[in-house]
Amino acid sequence: MIEWINEITGMHEVASKHGHVGNHMLGLIHWFMAVLFVGWSIFLGVILYKFRRKKNPHASYKGVTSHFSTHIEVGVVIVEVVLLLGFAFPLWAARSDAKVRPTGEEVVNLRAVGEQYRWTFHYAGADKMVGMTSHERYTSANPVGLVAEDPNAADDFVSVNELVVPVGRPVVIQVTSKDVIHGLAIVPMFSQQDAIPGSEIPMWFVPEKEGEWNIVCAQLCGAGHAQMVAYVKAVSSEEFDEWYAGNTPLLPKK
Repeated sequence: MIEWINEITGMHEVASKHGHVGNHMLGLIHWFMAVLFVGWSIFLGVILYKFRRKKNPHASYKGVTSHFSTHIEVGVVIVEVVLLLGFAFPLWAARSDAKVRPTGEEVVNLRAVGEQYRWTFHYAGADKMVGMTSHERYTSANPVGLVAEDPNAADDFVSVNELVVPVGRPVVIQVTSKDVIHGLAIVPMFSQQDAIPGSEIPMWFVPEKEGEWNIVCAQLCGAGHAQMVAYVKAVSSEEFDEWYAGNTPLLPKK
Protein backbone atom coordinates (compact mmCIF):
# COMPACT_ATOMS: atom_id res chain seq x y z
CA MET A 1 0.00 0.00 0.00
CA ILE A 2 2.84 2.41 0.81
CA GLU A 3 4.46 1.83 -2.58
CA TRP A 4 1.19 2.64 -4.39
CA ILE A 5 2.22 6.28 -4.58
CA ASN A 6 5.33 5.27 -6.54
CA GLU A 7 3.19 3.56 -9.16
CA ILE A 8 0.90 6.55 -9.75
CA THR A 9 3.89 8.88 -10.06
CA GLY A 10 5.38 6.77 -12.85
CA MET A 11 8.20 5.02 -11.03
CA HIS A 12 10.20 2.46 -13.00
CA GLU A 13 9.86 -1.25 -12.32
CA VAL A 14 12.01 -3.02 -9.74
CA ALA A 15 14.33 -5.68 -11.17
CA SER A 16 16.64 -6.54 -8.26
CA LYS A 17 16.15 -8.22 -4.89
CA HIS A 18 17.25 -5.27 -2.77
CA GLY A 19 15.31 -2.86 -4.99
CA HIS A 20 12.08 -3.51 -3.09
CA VAL A 21 13.64 -2.09 0.07
CA GLY A 22 14.66 1.08 -1.76
CA ASN A 23 11.26 1.31 -3.42
CA HIS A 24 9.59 1.04 -0.01
CA MET A 25 11.72 3.86 1.36
CA LEU A 26 10.93 6.00 -1.69
CA GLY A 27 7.25 5.36 -1.00
CA LEU A 28 7.66 6.67 2.55
CA ILE A 29 9.45 9.77 1.28
CA HIS A 30 6.83 10.40 -1.41
CA TRP A 31 3.99 10.15 1.12
CA PHE A 32 5.88 12.47 3.45
CA MET A 33 6.41 15.00 0.66
CA ALA A 34 2.75 14.70 -0.37
CA VAL A 35 1.64 15.51 3.17
CA LEU A 36 4.04 18.47 3.26
CA PHE A 37 2.78 19.71 -0.10
CA VAL A 38 -0.87 19.57 0.94
CA GLY A 39 -0.17 20.97 4.41
CA TRP A 40 1.94 23.91 3.29
CA SER A 41 -0.48 24.66 0.43
CA ILE A 42 -3.37 24.87 2.89
CA PHE A 43 -1.24 26.97 5.25
CA LEU A 44 -0.34 29.37 2.42
CA GLY A 45 -3.98 29.63 1.37
CA VAL A 46 -5.05 30.44 4.93
CA ILE A 47 -2.33 33.10 5.23
CA LEU A 48 -3.29 34.73 1.93
CA TYR A 49 -6.94 34.83 2.96
CA LYS A 50 -6.43 35.87 6.57
CA PHE A 51 -4.00 38.67 5.84
CA ARG A 52 -5.55 39.92 2.60
CA ARG A 53 -5.36 43.67 2.00
CA LYS A 54 -9.13 44.21 2.19
CA LYS A 55 -9.28 42.83 5.71
CA ASN A 56 -5.95 44.30 6.82
CA PRO A 57 -5.59 47.70 5.14
CA HIS A 58 -2.83 48.71 7.51
CA ALA A 59 0.42 46.78 7.93
CA SER A 60 1.19 45.20 11.29
CA TYR A 61 4.78 45.56 12.41
CA LYS A 62 4.49 43.14 15.34
CA GLY A 63 4.75 40.06 13.14
CA VAL A 64 3.43 36.58 13.91
CA THR A 65 3.26 35.89 17.65
CA SER A 66 2.24 32.24 17.40
CA HIS A 67 4.91 29.51 17.34
CA PHE A 68 2.69 27.08 15.42
CA SER A 69 4.76 27.19 12.21
CA THR A 70 7.98 26.80 14.21
CA HIS A 71 6.69 23.61 15.81
CA ILE A 72 5.73 22.24 12.40
CA GLU A 73 9.17 23.04 10.99
CA VAL A 74 10.86 21.32 13.93
CA GLY A 75 8.65 18.27 13.36
CA VAL A 76 9.59 18.19 9.67
CA VAL A 77 13.30 18.33 10.55
CA ILE A 78 12.89 15.45 13.03
CA VAL A 79 11.18 13.27 10.41
CA GLU A 80 13.91 14.06 7.87
CA VAL A 81 16.62 13.14 10.39
CA VAL A 82 14.84 9.83 11.12
CA LEU A 83 14.63 9.06 7.39
CA LEU A 84 18.31 9.89 6.89
CA LEU A 85 19.82 8.24 9.97
CA GLY A 86 17.29 5.45 10.44
CA PHE A 87 16.81 4.38 6.82
CA ALA A 88 19.18 5.95 4.28
CA PHE A 89 22.48 5.41 6.10
CA PRO A 90 21.78 1.76 7.04
CA LEU A 91 20.65 0.97 3.49
CA TRP A 92 23.77 2.58 2.06
CA ALA A 93 26.01 0.74 4.54
CA ALA A 94 24.43 -2.60 3.62
CA ARG A 95 25.32 -2.04 -0.04
CA SER A 96 28.85 -0.68 0.51
CA ASP A 97 30.20 -2.86 3.33
CA ALA A 98 32.84 -5.23 1.95
CA LYS A 99 31.95 -7.78 4.64
CA VAL A 100 28.50 -8.38 3.14
CA ARG A 101 29.59 -8.27 -0.49
CA PRO A 102 28.83 -11.67 -2.09
CA THR A 103 31.61 -14.07 -2.98
CA GLY A 104 31.75 -17.57 -4.43
CA GLU A 105 31.43 -19.46 -7.70
CA GLU A 106 27.99 -18.03 -8.54
CA VAL A 107 29.18 -14.42 -8.42
CA VAL A 108 29.68 -12.62 -11.74
CA ASN A 109 32.74 -10.36 -11.43
CA LEU A 110 33.37 -7.57 -13.92
CA ARG A 111 34.50 -3.98 -14.35
CA ALA A 112 32.68 -1.02 -15.86
CA VAL A 113 34.93 1.57 -17.51
CA GLY A 114 33.30 4.88 -18.40
CA GLU A 115 34.63 7.27 -20.99
CA GLN A 116 33.33 10.05 -23.19
CA TYR A 117 30.87 8.75 -24.31
CA ARG A 118 30.39 5.02 -23.74
CA TRP A 119 30.60 2.21 -21.19
CA THR A 120 32.90 -0.75 -21.66
CA PHE A 121 32.12 -3.78 -19.51
CA HIS A 122 35.13 -5.98 -18.74
CA TYR A 123 34.21 -9.57 -17.84
CA ALA A 124 36.49 -11.96 -15.96
CA GLY A 125 36.36 -14.90 -18.36
CA ALA A 126 36.30 -18.62 -17.57
CA ASP A 127 38.66 -18.33 -14.58
CA LYS A 128 36.23 -15.90 -12.81
CA MET A 129 39.21 -13.61 -12.07
CA VAL A 130 39.47 -10.19 -13.68
CA GLY A 131 42.92 -9.65 -15.16
CA MET A 132 45.28 -6.95 -13.94
CA THR A 133 44.72 -3.50 -15.42
CA SER A 134 46.66 -0.25 -15.61
CA HIS A 135 45.65 3.25 -16.68
CA GLU A 136 48.89 3.41 -18.67
CA ARG A 137 47.62 0.61 -20.93
CA TYR A 138 44.50 2.44 -22.11
CA THR A 139 44.37 2.55 -25.91
CA SER A 140 41.63 2.40 -28.55
CA ALA A 141 42.44 -1.30 -28.97
CA ASN A 142 42.61 -1.86 -25.21
CA PRO A 143 39.72 0.22 -23.78
CA VAL A 144 39.91 -1.36 -20.30
CA GLY A 145 43.69 -1.06 -19.79
CA LEU A 146 44.25 -4.82 -19.57
CA VAL A 147 47.79 -5.97 -18.76
CA ALA A 148 48.36 -8.71 -21.30
CA GLU A 149 51.23 -10.26 -19.34
CA ASP A 150 48.92 -11.20 -16.49
CA PRO A 151 47.84 -14.88 -16.82
CA ASN A 152 44.35 -14.02 -15.54
CA ALA A 153 43.87 -11.59 -18.44
CA ALA A 154 44.13 -14.20 -21.18
CA ASP A 155 40.46 -15.20 -21.11
CA ASP A 156 38.94 -11.79 -20.29
CA PHE A 157 36.56 -10.18 -22.76
CA VAL A 158 34.67 -6.89 -23.11
CA SER A 159 31.19 -5.81 -24.09
CA VAL A 160 30.61 -2.23 -25.28
CA ASN A 161 27.43 -0.51 -24.05
CA GLU A 162 25.74 -3.81 -23.21
CA LEU A 163 25.77 -5.26 -19.71
CA VAL A 164 24.49 -8.84 -19.67
CA VAL A 165 23.68 -10.29 -16.23
CA PRO A 166 22.06 -13.51 -14.98
CA VAL A 167 18.83 -13.57 -12.99
CA GLY A 168 19.21 -14.93 -9.46
CA ARG A 169 23.00 -14.59 -9.23
CA PRO A 170 25.00 -11.77 -7.57
CA VAL A 171 26.72 -9.32 -9.90
CA VAL A 172 29.71 -7.38 -8.54
CA ILE A 173 30.92 -4.48 -10.68
CA GLN A 174 34.11 -2.49 -10.09
CA VAL A 175 33.31 0.96 -11.49
CA THR A 176 35.98 3.31 -12.84
CA SER A 177 36.61 5.94 -15.52
CA LYS A 178 39.38 6.72 -17.95
CA ASP A 179 38.79 10.47 -18.40
CA VAL A 180 36.22 12.45 -16.35
CA ILE A 181 33.74 11.57 -13.60
CA HIS A 182 30.82 9.50 -14.89
CA GLY A 183 28.00 7.77 -13.02
CA LEU A 184 26.88 4.20 -13.70
CA ALA A 185 23.15 4.28 -12.99
CA ILE A 186 21.30 0.98 -13.44
CA VAL A 187 17.96 2.33 -12.31
CA PRO A 188 15.75 -0.82 -12.35
CA MET A 189 18.40 -2.58 -10.25
CA PHE A 190 18.37 0.31 -7.75
CA SER A 191 22.14 0.56 -8.14
CA GLN A 192 24.27 3.57 -8.93
CA GLN A 193 27.95 4.35 -8.49
CA ASP A 194 30.17 7.24 -9.57
CA ALA A 195 32.99 6.33 -11.93
CA ILE A 196 36.08 8.24 -10.80
CA PRO A 197 39.41 8.19 -12.69
CA GLY A 198 42.09 6.35 -10.73
CA SER A 199 39.60 4.58 -8.43
CA GLU A 200 37.72 1.31 -8.68
CA ILE A 201 34.59 1.42 -6.54
CA PRO A 202 32.43 -1.71 -6.16
CA MET A 203 28.67 -1.94 -6.54
CA TRP A 204 26.56 -5.11 -6.49
CA PHE A 205 23.04 -6.35 -6.95
CA VAL A 206 21.09 -9.55 -7.60
CA PRO A 207 18.75 -9.38 -10.63
CA GLU A 208 15.40 -11.04 -10.10
CA LYS A 209 13.56 -10.27 -13.33
CA GLU A 210 14.40 -10.85 -16.98
CA GLY A 211 14.30 -7.84 -19.26
CA GLU A 212 16.26 -5.08 -20.95
CA TRP A 213 16.59 -1.51 -19.69
CA ASN A 214 18.62 1.63 -20.32
CA ILE A 215 21.78 2.45 -18.39
CA VAL A 216 22.33 6.19 -18.05
CA CYS A 217 25.28 8.28 -16.98
CA ALA A 218 24.33 9.96 -13.71
CA GLN A 219 26.96 12.72 -13.98
CA LEU A 220 27.13 15.60 -16.44
CA CYS A 221 30.26 14.41 -18.23
CA GLY A 222 30.49 16.67 -21.26
CA ALA A 223 28.75 17.83 -24.42
CA GLY A 224 27.87 14.26 -25.44
CA HIS A 225 26.44 13.30 -22.05
CA ALA A 226 22.91 12.75 -23.40
CA GLN A 227 24.20 10.25 -25.97
CA MET A 228 26.04 8.13 -23.38
CA VAL A 229 23.42 5.39 -23.31
CA ALA A 230 24.08 1.73 -22.62
CA TYR A 231 21.81 -1.24 -21.86
CA VAL A 232 21.48 -3.85 -19.15
CA LYS A 233 20.05 -7.17 -20.23
CA ALA A 234 18.98 -9.62 -17.53
CA VAL A 235 18.63 -13.18 -18.81
CA SER A 236 18.19 -16.62 -17.30
CA SER A 237 21.25 -18.21 -15.70
CA GLU A 238 21.41 -20.82 -18.47
CA GLU A 239 21.24 -18.22 -21.23
CA PHE A 240 23.89 -16.16 -19.49
CA ASP A 241 26.27 -19.12 -19.22
CA GLU A 242 25.80 -19.79 -22.92
CA TRP A 243 26.45 -16.13 -23.79
CA TYR A 244 29.44 -16.03 -21.44
CA ALA A 245 31.00 -19.15 -22.92
CA GLY A 246 30.43 -17.84 -26.44
CA ASN A 247 32.32 -14.63 -25.67
CA THR A 248 35.17 -16.10 -23.61
CA PRO A 249 38.33 -16.45 -25.76
CA LEU A 250 39.58 -19.98 -26.33
CA LEU A 251 42.97 -20.40 -24.72
CA PRO A 252 45.68 -22.37 -26.54
CA LYS A 253 46.25 -25.84 -25.15
CA LYS A 254 49.45 -26.25 -23.18
